[in-house]
Parts: sequence; C-alpha cells; structure tokens
Amino acid sequence: MHKKKLIIITIQSVRGIELIIKKIIAILLLLLCIFFAIMIIEPEMLEVNEITVQSSQIPEEFNGTRIALIADFHYGEYVNEDRVRYVVSKTNEQNPDIIILGGDYVTDNKENILPCINILSDLKAPYGVYAVLGNNDPKDATEESINQTHIKSIRNQGLWIEKNGEKIRLGGVGDLSTDYQYPRITTNPATTDDFVIMVYHNPNYFPLLNHNLTDLSLSGHTHGGQINFFGYAPRVQPASNGKQYLSGLYEEDGSQLIVTNGVGQTKLPFRFMAVPQITIVKLESMST
Repeated sequence: MHKKKLIIITIQSVRGIELIIKKIIAILLLLLCIFFAIMIIEPEMLEVNEITVQSSQIPEEFNGTRIALIADFHYGEYVNEDRVRYVVSKTNEQNPDIIILGGDYVTDNKENILPCINILSDLKAPYGVYAVLGNNDPKDATEESINQTHIKSIRNQGLWIEKNGEKIRLGGVGDLSTDYQYPRITTNPATTDDFVIMVYHNPNYFPLLNHNLTDLSLSGHTHGGQINFFGYAPRVQPASNGKQYLSGLYEEDGSQLIVTNGVGQTKLPFRFMAVPQITIVKLESMST
C-alpha cells in the first residue's frame, strides 16, 4: 500500500515538474517573440531627445540656442530615401538654430552618397548646417557631394558662429580610425574664455582631446549600441581609457560629450533598446 502511494506521489511530482518546465519554456518563447518584435519595430521609430548643456562660457546671446545632431544614416543599406526624408522633415520641425551632421551617411558605397546628401540638403537652420565624415564615408566623394550643397564641411576646419556681436567656435576633425585629426585648427583662434564645440564621428576621440580648450563634443557612430542589453552593448568598442561612450551626455575634466543614437543600422537591420533619434542640444548660459 505504501509502495502504491509512493508511486502515485512520484508520478504526480514528475507531472508537476513537467508542467513547470512547459510553463518556463512558454514564457521563454514569449519573451523571445517580444524581443524579436522589438528588434524589428524599433528601427522604424524616431525619437527627439533633448539634452541641456550648461556653461558659464556660453554667451548670453546664445542662451536657448538649439542644435540638432543627427548621424549614422547608412543610406542604401537598410535605410531608404523615404526614411531619410522623414528624418529631414522631423529635424526641420524642431526649428533648430544649428544643425550638425555626424557622419556615416552611407556604408562605403559611393553610388549612394549623392542621393543621400541631396536629401539632406533640404535641412534648414538660420545659423547653418555643418557636417563631418564617418568611418564608412568615402572621403573625397562625400566631401565633393557636400560641397555642391549649402551644407558646410567642418572636417579639420573651424569657424565662428556670431549672434548680435557675440560668438562661439565650431569645428570638427576627421574620423578616428580612417582619417586625420587636427583639433588645433578649431581651437587655436579661441581662448579659454570662448565656448568651443568640436564635432567628430567616433566618441572614442573624447579622451584624446585637450579638455581645457574644448567645452562640448558632439558624436555618433555607436548607434546607441544598436543591440543594447540594458547598457551592455558588445558591438561598441571602449575608448583608450577603457570607458564606453554609448549614448547621451558624459562629462570629464569640465568638458562635455553628447553621443546620439543615430538614425540607421549596419550589419543587421535590427535595433534593441537603442531607438533611432534626433538629438537636440539646448545651450544654457550660466551667466543669465
């Protein structure tokens, strides 16, 4: 009799374990489906992410100035003409004072450069549209296409942006892995009292900068990780100081860096927890 009860109890226990395993498998399958659904849907999304930068070196005339930062279109790979036009329209809707293009307009294909740049030439900002190149942009062909538009290349170049008698310095450098960087062309005319913005594609250049001479850096390149597991992004290489500049605002030695998630995808047509974005940088003068 005891043996019979033991057998019944054992069978019930096995069935209970089987039921638990089935539930676990069902939950895992559901989570996997949700994961893949997000990966497919997220690339079609586009958020506007606003970040405020405060500094006593920002002139009062530039208080409230809005800079739109967009990057990493990778046109022709997984991003088509309609998508780029939508990003341009959405950016113009934000009424930015300045627009910065952070590179990687295409993925190595020269034939895609001119169509992409022609669409980007519809971007409008009263104080100008400026561009640097990314590691996937064929240098000569991309600069030639940019120079045919009102967009100003600031690859290893600098200029003053003036507003009612006050000014800030804006410049850029070539990509960290495929080009040369001459930051002094941007910083040399400026003093430590001036507000200096440096644009470069790869944020891993940030620890290599002289932070005493550069107040704000603007970058892209990382895609926010593209596949980002709650801050773990294996595709994003750390900088020379061991830090990973993935997305958003960073500050070191009194200098600030903003990294945008970018617009497109590369290698894979998926994103996870790295929504494509237009980043709006709002300048706030601490002297007001």
